[in-house]
Amino acid sequence: MPAVFLKDRSLLLVSGAEAQSFLQNLITTDITSLGADEARPGALLTPQGKILFDFMIWQDGDGYMIETEAGQRDGLLKRLTMYKLRAAVTLAPGTEDGVTVSWGEDAEGVRDSQGVRDSRFAKAGVTLTRRAGRHGDGKEALYDALRISHGIVTSGSDFALQDAFPHDVLMDFNGGLSFRKGCYVGQEVVSRMQHRGTARRRVVTVSAATALPETGTEITASGKPVGTLGSVEGGNGLAIVRIDRAGAAMAAGTPLLAGETPVSLVLPAWSGLVFPTSGDEASA
Repeated sequence: MPAVFLKDRSLLLVSGAEAQSFLQNLITTDITSLGADEARPGALLTPQGKILFDFMIWQDGDGYMIETEAGQRDGLLKRLTMYKLRAAVTLAPGTEDGVTVSWGEDAEGVRDSQGVRDSRFAKAGVTLTRRAGRHGDGKEALYDALRISHGIVTSGSDFALQDAFPHDVLMDFNGGLSFRKGCYVGQEVVSRMQHRGTARRRVVTVSAATALPETGTEITASGKPVGTLGSVEGGNGLAIVRIDRAGAAMAAGTPLLAGETPVSLVLPAWSGLVFPTSGDEASA
């Protein structure tokens, strides 16, 4: 069972009598339905509906643990503090640095005793647990390869904060975005995108017969931009692309290129999405 320590992840504890209602009214995740052994993705959005901070969240005693990229934690803490006002909530950095992810045949046992199950990977049929602190020495490239193969993105490598909507990174399919709970920051915008079916930028897995170029390389069809390459491991990678443009190119037999490298694009099977071949939005 691979166990990989992610040193660039940090933790933030939200506790207190009003912790649940405080977070429920701010973030994209419906935490009232969060299972005791489950970690879900989530985000705090700008009023315009774009991702300001992204994270994983799970129950921790009577409160909630938020796991985010280390460079985001202090900014997220400051922003949550700004919203706190007189709420009976305590915000504090976690006591451990980094997070260990484990997956494979024995991961279920780890989850039951020591970790929480990542709902994004569960959607893809993979049992992966997350646990605070260092509990393994596997190479981080193993985890990146697993993410890439299943279409699971991370901010920084795959998209820039304040530049992507939750739909762009498949939060509407991986449990990180609720359309049934009450208002939260940016909710009106993402709800409108959902009901009007205007989400056209989506995560895809990218493959090539040779090594892919570096992260940030533009993906084009007939010289026109389709998307941008994100995480890369050899000939495999992730990208966020305009699926209407990519679908039209594929239907016409137009080559897709990452820089000068011919590539193939596939939507993650767990999303149920397909490439549109006309002006229509992809649908499950």
